[in-house]
Amino acid sequence: MGQEILINVTPQETRVAIMEQGIAQELLIERASSLGIIGNIYRGTIVRVLPGMQSAFVEIGLQRAAFLHAADIRACRVQEGDDVKERPIQEVLQEGQSIIVQVIKEPIGTKGARLTTEISIAGRFLVYLPYERHIGVSQRIEDETEREQLRQRLIGLVGEGGQGGYIIRTMSETATDKELLADVEYLHKVWAKIQEDSHRASERSLVFYDLSLPRRILRDVVNDDTVSIRVDSRETYERMKEFAELYVSKAVKPLYHYTGERALFDFYDVEKEIEYALSRKVELKSGGYLIFDQTEALTTVDVNTGSFVSGKNLSDTIFKTNLEAAQCIARQLRLRNLGGIIIIDFIDMDEDAQRETVLEELKKAVAKDRARTSINEFSALGLVEMTRKRTRESLAHLLCEPCKACQGRGEYKTAQTVAYEIMRGLTRESRQFNAKEFKVIASPAVASLLLDEESQSLANLSDFINKPVTVQADSQYSQEEFDIVWM
Repeated sequence: MGQEILINVTPQETRVAIMEQGIAQELLIERASSLGIIGNIYRGTIVRVLPGMQSAFVEIGLQRAAFLHAADIRACRVQEGDDVKERPIQEVLQEGQSIIVQVIKEPIGTKGARLTTEISIAGRFLVYLPYERHIGVSQRIEDETEREQLRQRLIGLVGEGGQGGYIIRTMSETATDKELLADVEYLHKVWAKIQEDSHRASERSLVFYDLSLPRRILRDVVNDDTVSIRVDSRETYERMKEFAELYVSKAVKPLYHYTGERALFDFYDVEKEIEYALSRKVELKSGGYLIFDQTEALTTVDVNTGSFVSGKNLSDTIFKTNLEAAQCIARQLRLRNLGGIIIIDFIDMDEDAQRETVLEELKKAVAKDRARTSINEFSALGLVEMTRKRTRESLAHLLCEPCKACQGRGEYKTAQTVAYEIMRGLTRESRQFNAKEFKVIASPAVASLLLDEESQSLANLSDFINKPVTVQADSQYSQEEFDIVWM
């Protein structure tokens, strides 16, 4: 079974599930209140230049100022013969200066968006670089002979050193000359419109917005293996059909308007996959399981055998669990959109051959990932370190927020710990305030503990501070919340 694409549309958000063999492999979500901004072009204003970091902050109308590094500024590189001279950022940018920039990385966590002045416009088969003069080939096309053939083919169609440069995308491998030239014409029209709009745009405003998520799916994801594209919105279906007929002819035939009685994501069990992708624990079919822990700096994945006991011996059981885990980890990274540094703690294996096989299985499973990945060998501690390019928020950060009860720790204090905090607080406040009595308001669990198991301790404390203490339970309080009211 080939690739299936499911598109669920509501006025509030659009969700896309990329399926293979009936199982969700990747999830993409775009909300009307916070549309993705990668590829957007803005007229920004330099608000701060940092010579020590060779970077600047640019206001483009978002919640936080965006970040621009010297390495992403064309004017910081000057061609002198065969050499490139680097210019300091303070010689190129000044505060208050107007600048045209493009977003290359979404705001993530507390970090603002990352920008570049190296404008690029993505088409179906090519990426247009209006300020460049060379023709490059996608790194995902690894065969050197094929790379050179594609490059020479495009040079034959558009020449070299003419109106801008290009990067040949993997889709170009099966494109006809007519399709490539149509893509070139489309990209030139888009660039001409961007130039026209940039002159009229006010400061800190949007100049160019990249395609909506459904159209980007047609442009970037649909390939020869795509057997169906199901959309549950008639309006979105019509727009996608119109776009496909103009730019992605191979997407016209598999494009369908889904009219089933059951919700599209429910019918294909995608809703369940989303819930699994938000959980910390992932069960393996064999009985083993994975534990995902996502932090600001990195993500860790712990592999465990669980109840899996199949195999000739313990070594065989561990090996089979690790093989299954390698496949599952690759899929979960795509579903959860985890990026940055990822540390995988496979179960310890004694044989080098087994470690190599597991590593190869992981590399093979990750190869289909559209995000750039890199995998290192097993370390001396038996860990595998890998990286996955992070360009947008993970699924958990997009759909969830830190727990208010535990402040994002993933656990909260026991009722006994909170009860003892309350007692220390009573002692402290009795010394600071000359109150007649104290009232403690706490969660039902903490209040029950104070009035039952710790009632003697509370009575002794009341005698010690020589003030009466009453306890009131309030179901609105989380377990860690309490108030000490003096009266």
